[in-house]
Amino acid sequence: MHNDGNVVPLHKASTDQANRSPLARLPVILLQVRDKAAQQLRLGLQGLFDNADDTLFEMADRARNDVDQNLFFEAMRDLRLKRKSIEREFIEQFFEAFVSLAQYDPTQATLVPAQAGGPQAQRTHDDLERHLAVEAMVTRVLSRDSVALEQLTARLSVLLTRPLANQQNPLSPALLCENFLQAGRNLGVEIKVKLILLKLFERYVLSECDQLYTEANQLLAATGILPDLKISPSRRASDRTDDAPRTKTESAGPKAAEVDDSVQEVFAALQKLLMQVRGSVAPTLEASAPAQPISTRDLLRLLSHLQQYVPAPAIEDEFDLRSQLEQLLTRVSVRSGKSRVVDDADEDVINLISMMFEFILDDHNLPDSFKALIGRLQIPMLKVAVQDKSFFSRGNHPARRLLNEIAAAATGWGDCDDHQRDSLYLRIEQVVQRLLNDFVDDPAIFSELLADFLAFTSDERRRSELLEQRIRDAEEGRAKAELARLRVEGVLNQVMLGKVLPQAVVEFVQHAWSQVLLLTCFKHGKYSAEWQADVLTLEQLIWSVQPHEEPDAGLRLLTIVPQLLKALREGLSRSAFDPFATSEFFSELETLHVLALERMGQATEQTQSLNSPAMVLVSEKVVLRTAQKASEDTAVHLPADDVGLLQVDQLRLGSWVEFQEDDDNSLRCKLAAIIEATGKYVFVNRTGLKVLEHSRTSLALEFRRSTARLLDDTLLFDRALESVLGNLRQLNRGK
Repeated sequence: MHNDGNVVPLHKASTDQANRSPLARLPVILLQVRDKAAQQLRLGLQGLFDNADDTLFEMADRARNDVDQNLFFEAMRDLRLKRKSIEREFIEQFFEAFVSLAQYDPTQATLVPAQAGGPQAQRTHDDLERHLAVEAMVTRVLSRDSVALEQLTARLSVLLTRPLANQQNPLSPALLCENFLQAGRNLGVEIKVKLILLKLFERYVLSECDQLYTEANQLLAATGILPDLKISPSRRASDRTDDAPRTKTESAGPKAAEVDDSVQEVFAALQKLLMQVRGSVAPTLEASAPAQPISTRDLLRLLSHLQQYVPAPAIEDEFDLRSQLEQLLTRVSVRSGKSRVVDDADEDVINLISMMFEFILDDHNLPDSFKALIGRLQIPMLKVAVQDKSFFSRGNHPARRLLNEIAAAATGWGDCDDHQRDSLYLRIEQVVQRLLNDFVDDPAIFSELLADFLAFTSDERRRSELLEQRIRDAEEGRAKAELARLRVEGVLNQVMLGKVLPQAVVEFVQHAWSQVLLLTCFKHGKYSAEWQADVLTLEQLIWSVQPHEEPDAGLRLLTIVPQLLKALREGLSRSAFDPFATSEFFSELETLHVLALERMGQATEQTQSLNSPAMVLVSEKVVLRTAQKASEDTAVHLPADDVGLLQVDQLRLGSWVEFQEDDDNSLRCKLAAIIEATGKYVFVNRTGLKVLEHSRTSLALEFRRSTARLLDDTLLFDRALESVLGNLRQLNRGK
């Protein structure tokens, strides 16, 4: 059979298409490398975006003016809206880099950055800042992981049977940065926000490049591609920092020494304040010989012993750490025949941690149910502080962060919650018990527990934020409807108040046309052409049923009636008004118009041929709102400098407030929305469910009565440390 020249056999078409597909020409092992790396990159991007909100919120909180604050808030909103598209486009760009390996053009030796506008392009200040930031990020990755990257590039060159430069490697830091910039090019944010996002990209994506390169090298080596190349070991997580890495010739000593000096300087300052409370941890026996300090290692062993006997939360008040430690020291002293005491530095740590936990157990911002639970962490925290004095100076210390995260999560917990079945309480209880059971002297357990707890709370936070957003949308919708009602009321009263009108028309406007106006105002707004048209229809309707003395009134009425009837029918149809009632009203309106024409005509005697309609004077304002509970504070007027109002005005979204409902019950809730249109403050519980709403005045009254109290949501560790140091300074001044 003869084949037409335009007809291609099916099997040949499939074969040609496969040969033309770039991915079809990539080795399977390279696709495996790509997919494994893409999985890790997705996780890194998730970490970036999960933390971007908190970072930008902190920047907004520290902003010096409203302009900068709004800039960061707008960036948060823009990032939330475009997060998915950025993640998707980044991965697409990453995949495209692998496709380009199969489409390599040997005539193009270098990559042209997307930010360049050509050889004549003038680089702006923002472009320069971005370029310098990316260059610094790439340099840090290369100085850390260049060996592993070069090994990977060498293996890719062998696999693709052509030379490949590091810059053409899809996993190179330069290409990854370029992909991120391309994916986020539609973000409407200023350069300072873009630089923050680049820093987050470095922290959550580029910091894991060593793992990317190690796993890719292992995959390729396992398939026989340059198996004799020694694969560089992945850096330990504890060795990864945001600082520029050291070169081979650079000694780590000075850096470590600088850190140690800084830590010692902070601790020495603490010791000066703590000197006056020394001697509180000592054996209770007569010393026959000079006291001999026990070593830090022996102290840790004693603390580990006590750690196994920390009582359950229900009887936590009976456990006094210093008293228990004194008893152990007394036993050790009796057994050894020597008066054994704690070294000054270790005793200072014991006293400082003990006083901090006294503050924590007395902190009104922590729910009572959690105080005893957190109090059980005293010995694990003390052991960390004895081992590592940077515990007091490093805000990102894992143990310190774990304590702060637990306290922050517990802030919104209400005493009415069932702690035996509450997931948050049970999770914190697991963390505490794990530390009491397993922590001996390896502080790495804190990093592990911190990562697990952050994963748990981030899931909880995302769920609550979703509910909060729905509540905000619903409240804003209600506020919009309320404003629409007020505007419609204003128009109705402006047009009708003080006029004598047919009762049928008054009832029609109040019950039917008001709904048309409400719908139009809510949907299109008060400045829309639709709203203006419906208001004009109302005005024409009222004019058409009133008596007029002007000579041309009759002609005008005849002119507007057809268009008026059409506009009324269309409006009622849009609002799905009852067709039977519509028909009945139009019959009455026809009669009213006939009467009006007769009054305006020559044959005035015919006006008696039709019954005169019932007329009413519209003397009271039209109120469309259905029966609503009147606000308690409608009659209360507070001065602008009222202490309650000042407290209300200090609130910000996310603030936690405790409301005392009665002598035994309180309610902790978070400010989720301030609806400017209605002045309403909406509060939710920690799960994101709406539990309370107040006006600005009623909330001020709650603060004045002390039935509302703003909770301090600053970091617990910092509050406790500052309080203890403040007390110690007062003691020093008193001497």
